[in-house]
Amino acid sequence: MLNIAFLFPGQGAQYVGMGRDFYEACEASRAVIDEADAILGSGLKEVMFNGPGEKLTETAYAQPAIFATSMAALAALKERRPEIKPVYAAGLSLGEYSALCACGALSVGDTVRLIERRGAFMQEAAALKKGAMAAVIGLEPEKIRAVCDETKAEVANFNAPDQTVITGEAAGVEAACAKLTERGAKRVVPLSVSGAFHSSLMRPAAEKFQEVLARVEISGARVPLVGNVDAGPLTSPDEIRAELAGQITSPVQWVRTIEFLAAQGVETLYEIGPGKVLKGLVRRINRDLAVVNVGSVEDLAAVCS
Repeated sequence: MLNIAFLFPGQGAQYVGMGRDFYEACEASRAVIDEADAILGSGLKEVMFNGPGEKLTETAYAQPAIFATSMAALAALKERRPEIKPVYAAGLSLGEYSALCACGALSVGDTVRLIERRGAFMQEAAALKKGAMAAVIGLEPEKIRAVCDETKAEVANFNAPDQTVITGEAAGVEAACAKLTERGAKRVVPLSVSGAFHSSLMRPAAEKFQEVLARVEISGARVPLVGNVDAGPLTSPDEIRAELAGQITSPVQWVRTIEFLAAQGVETLYEIGPGKVLKGLVRRINRDLAVVNVGSVEDLAAVCS
């Protein structure tokens, strides 16, 4: 079988009805969603399946919902095609938690609890200073970095060669957006977010989260995680703890992650979880890589045919 890596989506992939088909079709998927729902006690499953959409987009619901759907999809894939095994796993921002659970480094329950704490700490940090984020389309990352240096904005995500997300204090991001447009960006799109995520403004969240990470049980990953911070393979509990703390304030190196996987001989990527955002990004990074989506029972049927 071709060398395979599993990819897991981040926040923004949520939609009303997510995970319901796996819940109804697969007992193992149902167990994952029920466990996440019971741990949070906030009506997660009801919001996932029935909305309203405004509530599902709230971080407190969107993040655990994406994780639960991703793990439900993975459980169904394992049941139907147990021979499909990855040599690496990676996730975009929040998706890193799904990847770690898939690698055996974290249990479902502990992952849900970590996601809840991480989200709460980030919201607290966001309330301390007004932040903003914007997606920059069609300008080289080096030019974007230069503008960020001039305006005290920061880079949040290197999503694709032609798509970079900037972050930081609202005034700095606003100034950067104006300069980036002047310097040739095709589009600069302000993002509807509640804070400057993946920026230095999140340092209070990272410090609080380190204390939580010190107490959680993390096992050695059975499959290496390609981390967001440095785009290199991680397996030990200490490496994973450092990654999860650092990720809160560091840019997501998604371009380098996909380039690393390709350099290691990976040929096929399975995007496991809701949506097809990662498939689009991968195509813009390396069109030689095949991407298989496992986000619905219909997708799974195609994989198993």
